[in-house]
This record gives sequence, structure tokens and C-alpha cells, in this order.
Amino acid sequence: MINNNADSDESCGDESTSFTTNSTTSRSKSPTSSTRSKRRGRRSAKAKHKPGAAYKYDTHVKENHGANIFGVTFNTLVGKDEPQVFATAGSNRCTVYECPRNGGIQLLHCYADPDPDEVFYTCAWSYDLKTSAPLLAAAGYRGIIRVIDIEQNEAVGNYVGHGQAINELKFHPHKLQLLLSGSKDHAIRLWNIQSHVCIAIFGGVEGHRDEVLSIDFNMRGDRIVSSGMDHSLKLWCLNTPEFQHKIELSETFNQDKSTLPFPTITKHFPDFSTRDIHRNYVDCVQWFGNFVLSKSCENSIVCWKPGQLHQTFEQVKPSDSSCTIIAEFEYDECEIWFVRFGFNPWQKVIALGNQQGKVYVWEMDPSDPEGAHMTTLYNPRSVATVRQIAFSRDASVLVYVCDDATVWRWNRRQATAI
Repeated sequence: MINNNADSDESCGDESTSFTTNSTTSRSKSPTSSTRSKRRGRRSAKAKHKPGAAYKYDTHVKENHGANIFGVTFNTLVGKDEPQVFATAGSNRCTVYECPRNGGIQLLHCYADPDPDEVFYTCAWSYDLKTSAPLLAAAGYRGIIRVIDIEQNEAVGNYVGHGQAINELKFHPHKLQLLLSGSKDHAIRLWNIQSHVCIAIFGGVEGHRDEVLSIDFNMRGDRIVSSGMDHSLKLWCLNTPEFQHKIELSETFNQDKSTLPFPTITKHFPDFSTRDIHRNYVDCVQWFGNFVLSKSCENSIVCWKPGQLHQTFEQVKPSDSSCTIIAEFEYDECEIWFVRFGFNPWQKVIALGNQQGKVYVWEMDPSDPEGAHMTTLYNPRSVATVRQIAFSRDASVLVYVCDDATVWRWNRRQATAI
């Protein structure tokens, strides 16, 4: 299944550079970028060099399908003393690994889709509410969501509804039976994988006008942020009485006993929408408290919020597309799309890879969202585009996946604490 290259630990080179940076004013190198308008926020171009790097190379493996690996995610639902487990999505396979405490990458399971033409783009972790068995949702090219029982290595749920490919999946942070999907068909869907129904569809009149590339729940689970090829970012609220009723109804709905299908709700109008943050495809978005982190093909991750800095979300009117830039985290040589950063909200650390196999890590300062210590991780054998990065819950392990079917593990240096 995999080729292990752990023998190259030191000889492979633990080369890295590190420096401290704040948000910067320099423009992107992307040929599609231009000066942004209607953006307000403080910026600073100060930088101080510091020795050493936060993470040290441990090992890497190569999956034998040889194709791009597009997705990677840790199972952060397990206890702190449980094994650190992550899954990758590439070709028609979802592969599950363990990161042993003493180093290395150990293969646990591999699920192969029955259709050899499937290409998984994304995966997300949950668990069975009755048996507590870990579940992995995966989707991609064919637009079908598979919910896989990892221990049994079989699909226990198949969800069809999107008309085209699915680019990202996310589970609700508290109600782990609720699954969100964003698709090439311009729509976002909310599913209940316990009752097997589609609760809601977000899209239509004022929805995305091109592929939905990225989606995320906030930590409370009452808001969704989405982004896409139409350069827009949209926020959708779930805390309305109508949505809460539909979610509650989905908990007890039984398709076998009902003569009518589940009354899926369609939301055509987002609660906030802007195209003022990015000038190209917005391929990754995540919540950071009440702020949003998003990136495009412009060599910059932007931290921003709807409306003005002093306004709460409730004070921002749906017709107001203004936003405030809090900080920008800049990097080099990442001007293609579907390259997604990793963010650990508990430890406040962000990481993104580029087209040359390098990884940038930013350690956030909770007291100053603008300030961040940036580390560049480099290994001479890592030369392919880094598609996605994931952190373990305690941020002690960083894993990334590449276009050359490789999976890389880096460990946090003991002397450095977040």
C-alpha cells in the first residue's frame, strides 16, 4: 500500500528557516490579482529574523496509487491519550494512518471506492452515535458522499443529491450527525447522516454563482461560511427558528415510515456576502473565533471580519458587503487553486504549503491577531505541490499531502510551546 521513507530522517535534511512577521502591505505576485477596494484594516510590514523552526521532519510515505492526494484530516474527536489518527483522500481511496508517539506513520485501514473512476477530494471525521465507532465521510469527483465505518472498512451511508463534484465536507462541531457539503453545482447541502436526509440547501438566487470550493462551521455551530470560484465569501445563519425546527425534525424522521419525503429547506439568500476580499478563486476558508481566515491564488491568507471592527455580526446588514481586514499572512509560489491551509483553533496555529513542496507555519498571538511568528519548513525530497495540511489536536504533529502521492509527518520541537 505504501512505501516508507523513514530511513531518510537526518540525511533527508531538517532544513528550515524561521522569522517573525506581522501583516504586510506588499501585493500578490499572482497575475490575476489587482488592488483591492473597500478594505479597511491595519497593516504592518515589520519582520524580525529568528533562528530555529517550530517543527522537525520525522518521516514520509508514498501511497502506491501514485495519484494526487487532495485531502488530509486528523480525528480530533478522540481523547488526548488515544492514538493520533488521520485520514487522506486521493484517487478512489481513503487511507487511515496512526502517528505513533515515538515517530513514524503506521497504516491502519484503506477504503477503496467500488467505482475505480472516483477521485476523492475531501474527507471528514465523525462517529456513530450508538456504537461510538469512528466514521469517515468522503466525497469527490462523482458527487456521492460515502460515510465509511473505518473498523468494518465499508460504507454505511451513501448520499446523492449534488449534481456534480463535491469539493469539501465538514461535520458540525457538536452535533456530529450533521454533515455539510459544498459542490461544483454551486450549492451547499446540510445532511443528517443518522436519519439519512438532506435538511437544507443553500444556494439559488443570491447563492454562489460558480463552484463552492470551501465551507466551515463556526465553533458554536450556528453559522456557516462558504467560498468559491465566483470570488465571493458568504455567511449563512443556522440559529433561526425555522432551521432549528428542521434540524430537530431530521432527528426523528424515518423515511421507511413516512409517505412523504423530508421537507428540505432551501435558503436562497445569505446573511452576508462580499467579493471585496479576493480577486480570484477562494479555495479555502475557516472561522477563527468571530474572524474569518480565507485564501485565494494570491500568495496571501487574509484574516478579516464582516462590517467594521467594532460591529457585531448581528449589527451588519445583509445588504452591507463591507469588511475589515485584520491581518494578511503572506508566502511565495502558491498561485494555483485547490491548495488548502490547515488551522488548529485550539492552539492558534496555521500552516500552508506551496507549489515547491515548502510549508509555511504561523503561530498566532491571541492578544494581537496581526502578529504572528512564521516558520518555513523545507525538506529537499519534498518537491511536489502541497495540497492540504492537518494538525493533531494538540498541534504536536503536522501532516501534509502532495501531488506525488506522498504523506509527510513533522513533529513539534519539544523546546517550543504554543
